[in-house]
Amino acid sequence: MGINILHLLSLLLLPLVTTAMLQHELFAVPDDPVILDYHNGTLLTGNYSINIIWYGDFTAAQRGIVIDFITSLSSSTPAPSVASWWKTTSLYQGGGAQITLGSQYFDTNLSFGKSLTRKNLSQLATDNGHHKNAITAIFTAQNILVEGFCLASCGIHRWATAGKHNGTKFAYLWAGNSETQCPGGCAWPFHKPIYGPQDPPLIPPNGDIGMDGLIIRIATLLAGIATNPYGDGYFLGDKLAPLEAVTACPGTFGTGYYPGYPGKLLIDETTGASYNADGLAGRKYLIPGMWNPVTKECTPLV
Repeated sequence: MGINILHLLSLLLLPLVTTAMLQHELFAVPDDPVILDYHNGTLLTGNYSINIIWYGDFTAAQRGIVIDFITSLSSSTPAPSVASWWKTTSLYQGGGAQITLGSQYFDTNLSFGKSLTRKNLSQLATDNGHHKNAITAIFTAQNILVEGFCLASCGIHRWATAGKHNGTKFAYLWAGNSETQCPGGCAWPFHKPIYGPQDPPLIPPNGDIGMDGLIIRIATLLAGIATNPYGDGYFLGDKLAPLEAVTACPGTFGTGYYPGYPGKLLIDETTGASYNADGLAGRKYLIPGMWNPVTKECTPLV
């Protein structure tokens, strides 16, 4: 499943990510109020680890941005924080997963070359690591081509089976560093969008346009996995083109947001970077708002 970037940007709504076993397109977001329907399926609950596959070359600093984000999800950092954002997923009926960092795999030899298909992603996710109570996250470096990347999507999440007799169902995600391929499509608001208002881009909180943009995709995908891991959880619209916990709320980073404007954000006094969430180790992140099933509203952190 992926995002139709050209359609999305033509609406001045920036690319986010959808979910399911089949490939999907992201269509126009409906006017408020947004109501996600529960389809009586399983949500993630309990303890889950995220196993990372680094495909291609990432610096230690780049990996640290992602690792600190993941370890911040179930931390005790006070709001507004990555942890307080993640707690919204526990408000969904049957949800509430505690996330920890699992294993890391480094595929610097590029086992499938520099151009990956969706089938390659599925193979990578299935063949690496354990899958019980685990999510596999595949991150591709900025020089790696992925089927549909930039043209149709910034990332996907799907589910597959593994283990003896394919008895273990697990969720996986892929997202790529878009800095050199399509920052205007997948790294907004840290880069000017391809279409729409050409306001100055925001300064990324970790000083890396591609990786700070990647964090937005990871957050979007993880929220979708937590609340709609197997295509029968919470979503709005057609199952083949669902709007999920975050994709139903595009561009909702701060109060006063509107299409093309991320909203009022916090500013780091030292760097001038924009952010809305604190993480562990002094990290700061910009992460998208999420639909709250209690208030029935898309709610940014600040």
